[in-house]
Amino acid sequence: MNLVSELDLPEFDYTKPDFSADTYHVQLARIRQQHWLARSPLAYIVLEHDSGEFFLRSKATAFPGRQIAEFFGVIDGPLAEHIDTNILNLTGERHRRLRALVGHAFTPRAADRWRPVMRGFIQRLWTRVEAYGACDFIPAIARPYPSLTIATVLGAPHQDAGRLHEWSSWVQRQFDIRALELNLPEIERAVKEIQAYVSGLLEARRQEPRDDLITVLLRAQAGGDRLSAEECTSLVVNLLAGGIDTTAGQLAHAIRLFAAHPAQWDLLAERPVLASSAVEEVLRFEPVTPFTARICLADIDHRGVRFPAGTIIAICAERANREVNGGERFDITAPRDTRLLTFGAGAHYCLGVNLARAELEEALSFLAPRTPSLALDGPPQLGGVEGIYGIDKLRIIWS
Repeated sequence: MNLVSELDLPEFDYTKPDFSADTYHVQLARIRQQHWLARSPLAYIVLEHDSGEFFLRSKATAFPGRQIAEFFGVIDGPLAEHIDTNILNLTGERHRRLRALVGHAFTPRAADRWRPVMRGFIQRLWTRVEAYGACDFIPAIARPYPSLTIATVLGAPHQDAGRLHEWSSWVQRQFDIRALELNLPEIERAVKEIQAYVSGLLEARRQEPRDDLITVLLRAQAGGDRLSAEECTSLVVNLLAGGIDTTAGQLAHAIRLFAAHPAQWDLLAERPVLASSAVEEVLRFEPVTPFTARICLADIDHRGVRFPAGTIIAICAERANREVNGGERFDITAPRDTRLLTFGAGAHYCLGVNLARAELEEALSFLAPRTPSLALDGPPQLGGVEGIYGIDKLRIIWS
């Protein structure tokens, strides 16, 4: 049995000055030809689908949010407290209990009831740019659309959508090692502000219940058990943080991909029934979460390699998702039978996956027939791949 630390592994270093997000696919493909594992500054990267799923599903692994934060000196304060209560960092019976209490609120049927709201928002945002034939897609649609949707789902005022997106963007940077090193004060301030905001929303719903997700969570019961005030606050904060910036980034990547594949965009415009397949292909081809971290809670032996307790693993959804026939080709009509790792796997499979899919389907099916000859109007400004892989600027034009 070989210790992972003793293997001669290829390196993937996203901290190098010359690293570029627009070439990282090529780098990962080249590394994958050499080995199913790679070495990075903070973790060992798993580049193969079945092995990635093995680590995601293993009961001997957990999300290393606390360990990564401690590595950057975050041992107390608002971010440390947020990490300790984050459902991502919970394991065992406590995690199972929370999923049992709130799972019914995140089913496909629960997400579908908000589709009319989504259509209304995407149409409203579209009317502001339709006549111009061009826009920066990020501030025009990608950012406000999921912010408005989440605000409605939670029962928050629509005028707060901008603040919700800003908080989401900062809180999500807890998963970005560069941001933890350079922007910790901004992240901690956002955590404090969003927690105070959510506490206010929860108190308002206790006094005046409505037809929204917060009211559902406050009423959630399973076997007589209920969510505590702290648990409810943490869940809503996680939904706000994880359900805005990620969807905005994934929608932006979808538009960038379709601008580069005009025949696929035309096909979607002609056949809106392909919206679901289109979303799955976008999630497969350009996951907004290219890497999902896990820490080994005990020694793990896999494929003749020993991963000692405390080893941090990064499962690469980008490579795993492309491990299919024609995986390097973007095609919304191609049959795909591999389980995507974009949203993780196992006990910590993303809670908001159905809401995200619904938002993306509604946006793409609406925009495709209204933006013929979609094209990029200059190179996009891509974000980093080590956290949430978003796009900062995406100028587009259409006929």
